[in-house]
Amino acid sequence: MELQVLAVSVAGVLSGLSLVQCAQAELPVKSVEFIGMDPPATLDERTDIYTGAKMKVTYRNHRGQHGKKGTYEKVYDLEYHQLMATTEEVNGKVVGGLFDVNGDPILYPDEVADEIGGELKSNALGGQQVTSDAPDGNSLMIIPGMRAANPRKSRPLALVTHYEYRGSTTGLPPLAEGEDYWSRLPALMSLALIDQNKRSGALEVTDYNPIDFAKVYGGWIHCAASLSPWNTHLGSEEYEPDAKTREGITAASDSGDDTDINSFSYYYFGTGTVEDSLTANAYHYGLVPEVKVHRNGTTSVEKHYALGRIARELADVQPDGRTVYMGDDGGFTGLFLFVADRRGNLSEGTLYAGKWQQTSATGADGGSANLSWIRLGHASDAEIKEMVDDQGIQFSEIFDVSNEKPADPSSYTKLHTYMGTEWLRLRTSNGLGMSQEEIAKAAAFLETRRYAAYLGATTEFNKMEGVTHNAKDKKAYIVISRVEGGMSDDEGDIRLAKNEGGAFYELALKRRVKDSDGHFIRSRYVATDMVSMPALLGSYDNDKNTNPDAADGNYCPQDKVCDGDNLKYSEAMRTLFVGEDTGYRQNNYVWAYNVDTKKLSRILSVPAGAEATGLQVVDNYKGFAYIMGNFQHPGEFSDGNPDWEDNPEDGTPGIKILLDEKWNNRLMTAIGYIGTEDGALPAIK
Repeated sequence: MELQVLAVSVAGVLSGLSLVQCAQAELPVKSVEFIGMDPPATLDERTDIYTGAKMKVTYRNHRGQHGKKGTYEKVYDLEYHQLMATTEEVNGKVVGGLFDVNGDPILYPDEVADEIGGELKSNALGGQQVTSDAPDGNSLMIIPGMRAANPRKSRPLALVTHYEYRGSTTGLPPLAEGEDYWSRLPALMSLALIDQNKRSGALEVTDYNPIDFAKVYGGWIHCAASLSPWNTHLGSEEYEPDAKTREGITAASDSGDDTDINSFSYYYFGTGTVEDSLTANAYHYGLVPEVKVHRNGTTSVEKHYALGRIARELADVQPDGRTVYMGDDGGFTGLFLFVADRRGNLSEGTLYAGKWQQTSATGADGGSANLSWIRLGHASDAEIKEMVDDQGIQFSEIFDVSNEKPADPSSYTKLHTYMGTEWLRLRTSNGLGMSQEEIAKAAAFLETRRYAAYLGATTEFNKMEGVTHNAKDKKAYIVISRVEGGMSDDEGDIRLAKNEGGAFYELALKRRVKDSDGHFIRSRYVATDMVSMPALLGSYDNDKNTNPDAADGNYCPQDKVCDGDNLKYSEAMRTLFVGEDTGYRQNNYVWAYNVDTKKLSRILSVPAGAEATGLQVVDNYKGFAYIMGNFQHPGEFSDGNPDWEDNPEDGTPGIKILLDEKWNNRLMTAIGYIGTEDGALPAIK
């Protein structure tokens, strides 16, 4: 089907568009191309979020002055627009401010509030509120029936935003200044009400409110997000806490879990001590929160247990409204597929885990594999939630476990997952009176990754991040931030060459695919292979003798994606958008990759040491298009940077000083979008 740009209204003409541009906007689109920007060169650029890129739209069937048909090109200069920023206030509410279960702000103690002065510009909440420095997933939404603050000039939109965690901080026990508070404080989601200018498409925040998670036991490490086909926000809870250790069983020596659910429990529920608060139940976290926004600006939240419990980066729903792919972050993780019983309803369905059957290990292209699917089980949210809340199930009522080889290993299965190397045996009965079938169901949906490995699925993926899909070509895309660990140890299913720059994989989606038991999977979007995309393969070199940029901390080349993370696909633009999260380069970027021309273009740079987050691509909202984007934790580096401190020769400020000046001591982080100088991009459909 031919791409088309929507007709621009008379209001658009009045805002500065010429009649000629209006006529061009009605023409069908031949192609959309992004013209990339140079990497940041000055310290000022390296500490800012900005774009110098352009978007070229080529229209077909344009009639020139002699009446002949041809093509016409229109180039748009791109510009980043900041909507709001953490630590700032909107209508007296602190953007990114954290709350406990009662809706009370989490405040710094009085004795340290003055020391951190500057985090807030006022004391409206009666003290200095702790804020997140890590905005992540965005869902910009049209809500039918919602009213704009200024309906004469604007149309209403709504924006749900994640705040993944709070990084380093000071003044809160038990950690010292500068130590990391990742997972130790409750996470947050917010709803911002947005006015969209009818003429330019420019967005303006008119109100802001935190989303109440008290009825679902609080929010845990909200990472990336997606907008469902039925217009709800699908969130994520990354790095599920280990339920085994919650009941006093020692973690495996090589476990990857370093979350602190005790501290989370103390700050959210206000019980016990920071070191030993047991109120929080590990089985309430690592789920998919779904947020519905109502026309009056309120929200409702439910957590989905039926999609399993993993270190979920996000859940991506396919065009059928039933099939969901989920990335599992961290080391020794899996690939998961969920097929809902009913379209537009994720509360009940069947869960599968992928099996990698390698077909190529070529280092030059990132390798490939056939995929098969192991059925883990079928359940509803209500069934699993009853096991947790009413029956009080614990890990030891699902599995017998040993961290060392048992004296009689014949009835145990050795496996290696994110939770380390363990010998597991599924219980046949437990003190709750559950049948073996019920225990297997609990394993599938509460200990999803462990049970997947127990049944023979592949749990060797490393840093599996964004997942998105291309509906027209029936393809899904997955990014692996770093090909290392279980993927490059020459053991198990995955045996690839190590690549710390990462790799992207394309998955063909088909119908009438059978699972490992020989039964048809009830979906037309089942992945049958996983093939690397050579044009997006990363590269890494920290040797100063072979890489002259290594001395500046740039181990990845500037012209390639490094440690891709966020991932979204635009159907109308035929473009895959990628946001980076690497410490192997001073700056992270957002890239646009055209799947037809294979052209890769840098379109956004975020401040030094910050991660590019919050990707969402809107092809057409009421006549305008947007590329949503945030950044988090500026100044976070994995290695030394020569420009960090002031220049000793001339005293000019270094990166640290500039970041502190621009971003409120590195506690302020931006939430916004890429548009044009006047506002939004032209809508494309």
